[in-house]
Amino acid sequence: MHGPATVGWLLVALCAATGACCALRARGSTGTRREEAVSEALMCLGMTVMALPDSPFWSPYSPVPLALYVTVFGAVTAWEVRLLLAHRGGEGAHAAHLHHAVGALAMLYMAAAMAASPGHAHGGAHAGGTATGAAGAAGLPLLTGALLAYFAFYVLRSGARLMPAGDGAREESGGALLRQPGVVAGVRLAMGTGMFAMLLTL
Repeated sequence: MHGPATVGWLLVALCAATGACCALRARGSTGTRREEAVSEALMCLGMTVMALPDSPFWSPYSPVPLALYVTVFGAVTAWEVRLLLAHRGGEGAHAAHLHHAVGALAMLYMAAAMAASPGHAHGGAHAGGTATGAAGAAGLPLLTGALLAYFAFYVLRSGARLMPAGDGAREESGGALLRQPGVVAGVRLAMGTGMFAMLLTL
């Protein structure tokens, strides 16, 4: 990821921990909830790779072609769109998969923008973990701004919904605790924050 290495490692920790929660939640869930948890775990895995300060994703000398990342994120996007269309009748599931589809599209956009960036083409986009000049810029400013606005709104709305703590403490097993609405909302809030931070570095 472009930017200070410390910020990158903090994002890696956030995305990895969030992904682990999603994977554990998927193990104890069924049906639509399991689909949502699997989708979020996949998203967090991709975000973890993208956030690594010295990730081959950002390196112009990467042994893994960026086209492969674009293909993988494109497949995740197609998966999310399929789930979105499959759950058009259910309001809650439809909203969740719509958000997941936007997130997958944002990841696909970042991968495609990096693949087309001048820095990647000329080997100057990554030096000491920071972007250098205009070579570090990638993507379409208008689209990047729209995605930033979307995730900023999502984070603020999710945070506001978590403010009232009316449920009180509950004695739950580990798996059941991870499926509590407040925990799920917190995980999605963390994902939205991570996505916003990565878009800022584009």
